[in-house]
Amino acid sequence: MSTLKKFAWLSVATAIVTIVLKVGAWWITGSVGLLSDAAESVVNLVAAVIALGAISVSERPADDDHQYGHSKAEYFSAGVEGAMIFVAAAFILVVSVERLINPAPLEALGVGLAISVVAAVLNGVVGLALVRAGTRHRSPTLRADGKHLLTDVITSVGVVVGLALAWATGWQVLDPIVAIGVGLNILFIGYRLVHESGMGLMDATLPDEDNRMIEEVLERHREPGRVDFHELRTRESGKWRFVEFHALVPGQWSVERGHDLVETVEQEIHAALPNSHITTHLEPIEDERAYNDVHL
Repeated sequence: MSTLKKFAWLSVATAIVTIVLKVGAWWITGSVGLLSDAAESVVNLVAAVIALGAISVSERPADDDHQYGHSKAEYFSAGVEGAMIFVAAAFILVVSVERLINPAPLEALGVGLAISVVAAVLNGVVGLALVRAGTRHRSPTLRADGKHLLTDVITSVGVVVGLALAWATGWQVLDPIVAIGVGLNILFIGYRLVHESGMGLMDATLPDEDNRMIEEVLERHREPGRVDFHELRTRESGKWRFVEFHALVPGQWSVERGHDLVETVEQEIHAALPNSHITTHLEPIEDERAYNDVHL
């Protein structure tokens, strides 16, 4: 089993445990805030299962029908997770408004809050592990899953604080108010996940830092009037970076000499940016046609 799949299974297991804990806390207290927290964990579970499937697809090798591989499957997972957050937020807001209109007493808050804290700590530890693994392995699915769990921690902290205040002050109206705040917060998180996955599917350029590193490599090999580079285009798909540029060299150079230069440049880019697929086009610097490339 691959490393990414192991982390995906860890996310599934964590979601199941936290659902049990949070549903138990809601059952004991009757708190709509804790119910909203449990609803978000249900979304975590479904998202974790989808993430596991997306990672399984993304790890398939390239084939005749998918010659660039299957890595974009991860963006679909992040997008679905964001959409599911919208559904959870809608549920939370509806339940919270109903409780605001029709207040209900809260019971055994101490026990419920303790259970919620345990679930928050578990989500926090696993969430950090997923974000770090996603960053290390350039997996948008694991990063999204980890960020969602960390958002769940923020949600749980907000619920705990709100219920603690309700317990201390007797103002039970704080319970649905906190739940409404939770719903609005995860709506924002859902928007960010959908936006990020959309950017990946639309072949957005690499981050500024990555593009700057590529430019630094090209600059080291530029010779005014002799060697130049243009038409740099970049994109990413899952863990893979795609880089394309044209190399302009003197027309009298042999194919071998031009190829040696390009190979050197590509090796330096690979060293600076692992998991890169690089496509180059060699052109004579004196030929005017080299500057008439069509932009998409």
